[in-house]
Amino acid sequence: MNTPTLETKCLILRKFTEQDMEALFLILQDEDVNKFLPWYPVKSMEETKKFYEERYALKYIQSQAYAYAICLKKDNYPIGYIQVDMEEHHDFGYALRKEFWHKGIATEAGKVVIEQVKKDGLPYITATHDFIVH
Repeated sequence: MNTPTLETKCLILRKFTEQDMEALFLILQDEDVNKFLPWYPVKSMEETKKFYEERYALKYIQSQAYAYAICLKKDNYPIGYIQVDMEEHHDFGYALRKEFWHKGIATEAGKVVIEQVKKDGLPYITATHDFIVH
């Protein structure tokens, strides 16, 4: 486990690294992308680095077997993330930069991650949808 690199026709799913801070900032700073996520958009590179340390650094990733940067094969630059946590509910979630919405990328990434968790024997995953009531 522990986030093995996965590939699809168009994507590479891999661990985030410290070299990905600019890309992670672009994902996390957008209010639309992060509207329904359990954190607020970041406002600085410093906040991005803190987010990385709390969620993707080695100490965290050891307890979270599936935490991927979604990258296009053409440049291996993160455009989003997808994850399944290892807590009891095995929550599945993802986010993509807006310019990559409606292109089938989340579907392609989701399919390969689900195949991997099934292969690894995870009994189930859960996915929730949050929304704003006006």
